[in-house]
Amino acid sequence: MNPGAAHTDDPTRGVDFRPGTGHPGIDEVVGGLRLGDNVVWQTDDIAAFRVVVAHFVKRARVEGRRLVYLRYATHGSLIDDLDGVQVHRLDPDPGFEGFATAVHRIITEEGLGAYYVFDSLTDLLDSWASDLMVMNFFKVTCPYLFELDTIAYFCLLRGQHTFETVAGIRETTQLLLDVHSVGDAVYVHPLKVLGRYSPTMFFPHRIDETTAEPVTSSEETSRLFGRIAQQREPQDRWRVMVERGYAALGGGSIEERDDVRRDLVHRLLGRGGRMIDLALEHLSLQDLLAIADREIGTGYIGGKSVGMLIAGAIAEADPDLAPHLEAHDSSYLGSDLFLTYIIANGWWKNWMAQKDPEGYYEVGAWLSERLRGGQFPPVIRERFLRLLQYFGQSPVIVRSSSLLEDNFGNAFAGKYFSAFCANQGSPEDRLRAFEEAVRSVYASSMSREALRYRENRGLTSSDEQMSVLVQRVSGDHHGDLFFPHAGGVGNSHNQYVFAADIDPAAGALRVVIGLGTRAVDHLSDDYARIIALSHPHRNPVSDEEAGRYSQRKVDVLNLRENALVTVPKAVVEELPIDWKLFLSVDRVHLRRLEDMGRRPKRPTLICDFDGLLHAGFDSYMRALLAKLQAAYDYPVDIEFTVNLTAQGDFRVCLLQCRPLQSVGLGAAVTVPAVDPEKCLVATKGAFMGRNARLDIDFVVLVRPDRYLALGQPQRYAVARDLGTLNTILADRTVMLIGPGRWGTTTTGLGVPVHFSDIDNAKVLVEVTEPSVGFSPELSYGSHFFQELVELDMFFVTVDQRAVDVEFHPGQVTGRENLLPLLHPDSDLADVIHVAAVPGLTLYADVAEQRLVCQSEDV
Repeated sequence: MNPGAAHTDDPTRGVDFRPGTGHPGIDEVVGGLRLGDNVVWQTDDIAAFRVVVAHFVKRARVEGRRLVYLRYATHGSLIDDLDGVQVHRLDPDPGFEGFATAVHRIITEEGLGAYYVFDSLTDLLDSWASDLMVMNFFKVTCPYLFELDTIAYFCLLRGQHTFETVAGIRETTQLLLDVHSVGDAVYVHPLKVLGRYSPTMFFPHRIDETTAEPVTSSEETSRLFGRIAQQREPQDRWRVMVERGYAALGGGSIEERDDVRRDLVHRLLGRGGRMIDLALEHLSLQDLLAIADREIGTGYIGGKSVGMLIAGAIAEADPDLAPHLEAHDSSYLGSDLFLTYIIANGWWKNWMAQKDPEGYYEVGAWLSERLRGGQFPPVIRERFLRLLQYFGQSPVIVRSSSLLEDNFGNAFAGKYFSAFCANQGSPEDRLRAFEEAVRSVYASSMSREALRYRENRGLTSSDEQMSVLVQRVSGDHHGDLFFPHAGGVGNSHNQYVFAADIDPAAGALRVVIGLGTRAVDHLSDDYARIIALSHPHRNPVSDEEAGRYSQRKVDVLNLRENALVTVPKAVVEELPIDWKLFLSVDRVHLRRLEDMGRRPKRPTLICDFDGLLHAGFDSYMRALLAKLQAAYDYPVDIEFTVNLTAQGDFRVCLLQCRPLQSVGLGAAVTVPAVDPEKCLVATKGAFMGRNARLDIDFVVLVRPDRYLALGQPQRYAVARDLGTLNTILADRTVMLIGPGRWGTTTTGLGVPVHFSDIDNAKVLVEVTEPSVGFSPELSYGSHFFQELVELDMFFVTVDQRAVDVEFHPGQVTGRENLLPLLHPDSDLADVIHVAAVPGLTLYADVAEQRLVCQSEDV
């Protein structure tokens, strides 16, 4: 049948209703179209694409097809007559994921057999500045259209995309055709036609209104292509922007530099919010160009990286702080790389499914497992190798830096993974370990804890892509070991207030020798030094107990074992390091030995950092935290290391900074006098939180003596039952009381819950039980510190050996145990007691450091 019949006065007379381009000659060249075809046209301008779209739209109407037009570009409409056309208007500016997700949903809703026209793909570069993501968009959209038996038209403007992008699109699409205009002649040159072939198909064809003539002679073909200039490979739009920045830095006007700086902030760091305002205020164009040059892939570098960079810039601008700061040369894996990894491994449909409420946890678990085992594209692996070559054999840490992480209101503290790479061995071994670390970080984005955190904060529909921060580990070689002299965390608002005269506004530090991991993650078998910066030389524990509560183990990187290890403090004490700023003689222990007539060959040392504090470290850190808090206009939480120069001066490496969701001081509260007949808990100090008057609905008590009598499996069963109660009582005000440390991994020291098992409680209480010899160091809230603060959760430690402490569990156990009613499957009613406590109220005064929880009805 003559394809030209479609152009007679009666468009339906004699028409073959098989799909086609609407141009009889082109249909003859490519054998018509087939359901599932994606057709990409490479043109010099949008006008040429508009011509082929007009033929396609006319043909679709003849065939009675449903026409869908996705409109997102700034160019004029590709379809003149929109009657009967379903137009979807989209905004690509917010980013790839939101845009691609919206397109996916439109295609899903339109269903089978629709015909599509997309605005120019090239226009997406104006929004994303990333050829990689244009290619990724096509790679996730084209196969889905194919599955639904659609036909879709796309356009690429010639000379605007890298060869790699065009190659990726060519690999994915079913048809790729070049359109050339030479003088008055128009040529269509098929480059790919999947599943069809003719002897002249891949020659250029001269077309008119209805015909297409192949140009087969060598003379005419040579003349044709000789008139089409051979193009150099275009530079990626992202690199064009970076080069524009360097040009502006070298001689541009102030306005040009500001324009590029703002563009780079919005491409690298984010488009809005308080952190972006801080970045615009403190990061220079030179800072941003350095970030761009050290980024692998494109997209955002994530919240942890942003916080580190802003804090560093703020501190470096202060002439009193800058001399003691250690430089950094971090690298960044952009957020686009995370999505590229998902797309390259074929998980995009699963990524979409996880965004639906019914798939939120189930598909999330599936993705978490798959993300641990995917493969990186060869070009990315090559970039990883070059990154490792830059770092040489210096250890690095691969850290999560998601889009929402370390932001105002969303710290995600401890929710995502970080991994040390000792970075030893052959290049292949180092690359393999690095890739494994990146995959582990990626997988943590779909962990149940992270998903629960996002759900609790209404972030389930927010873009939460995972960028990665790669930092050189701060420290030095000490034989086969690598570590900094000290590391720790700091808070500009001290919630470790352990005496009435301590000023919370001065801040606090938690410091250990070696890697700061033992300060960041409070461990069950060791102790960090807590320093209240208003009284830095005052230890929270007495001189008699200082040795007992001093650090005994040190986290280091063992370069021979190529791993993070924990060693006894004595191991690092033996190294040729001048420890006098960090360690002091335990004089109490020495005196006891002397009283016994014993003189040790070597005195016992304790980690008190007394020498470092006398060297001005405390005043420096107090000034640093105050400076950051003033800039943020909000309390901050930092991670840092401390190293000594050859001259013995300290240098601080600022590893992380985030807004601390500190509750501060609430309204004044009158704390009643303790009435032992009515009191459940009363303490002087030993709590964290704000001024409070909180009515309690239920108390959940894990009875210490009975818990400790359980075997190991039953102790974990206690944790599981608490998780069930946490869900059942989620909308009530609950006080949770338990033995020892919440969240410990050592069941003999406390209940091994995850934070998600207890995160609905409003008050957490840790207790000792000296009557059965159970008196571990309580965590003082450090294990879940950030979560406690963010959720406005009150934390109380009850060491029954201390003075000014009262604890009367009979006020709970004397009431009916509701566990069998609330959780009938539990067989632990003799261990877990749940009581309704109408009238029970918690009163707390931060300034006086007094807390009383009692009621007339208890």
